[in-house]
Amino acid sequence: MVQITRAADLLGIGANGGAWVAPLGTTSPGDPEIQPLAPWAPLGAISDDGLVQGFDEDSESFTPWGFTAPIRTTITSSLRTFSLTAWETARTTVQSLQYRLDVADLQPTAGLTTYAETASPAPDRRAWWFVVLDGDNFQRGFYVPQGEITERSDVTNKQDEAIAYEWTITAYPDEAGNTVYHFDRVPETSDYTGS
Repeated sequence: MVQITRAADLLGIGANGGAWVAPLGTTSPGDPEIQPLAPWAPLGAISDDGLVQGFDEDSESFTPWGFTAPIRTTITSSLRTFSLTAWETARTTVQSLQYRLDVADLQPTAGLTTYAETASPAPDRRAWWFVVLDGDNFQRGFYVPQGEITERSDVTNKQDEAIAYEWTITAYPDEAGNTVYHFDRVPETSDYTGS
């Protein structure tokens, strides 16, 4: 009988985490275990659905005449997204993202914030930073140098639900052609071989 080695610390659970946003061109905070500083702004509480890392790829297969199996497959589209639901909708940063406004445009006057939504919104790319925690332990971080909210859900206002902004953020290539930079914790276990 084959003995299979298992290591519990190779199993990660995204029990907690956080998300931050900063102006386009802001560099990565660097260390996911340290709270990001300005200009990074926190999104605050995220729903218990957590953070969803999306992969959307299309491919084209080439099968020669007379064959039944392809001899080559080419990736024709490769998209990376992150989805989350922001609960702190009164947070200025969160409002600025929902309505594609500059934070400076949301400063209250005599306790009242007023703004208008345009019928022709301009692109609103920003830098994004996501951290996933397993309890108090860091699991992984994602730096998106150029990301934009490309999907927004309807917003429900009712007594038995929190008002929430559900977003999908699309990651675009930076100057180096990269969409997402990963920061992963390597478990310290004698059984870890890197595979």
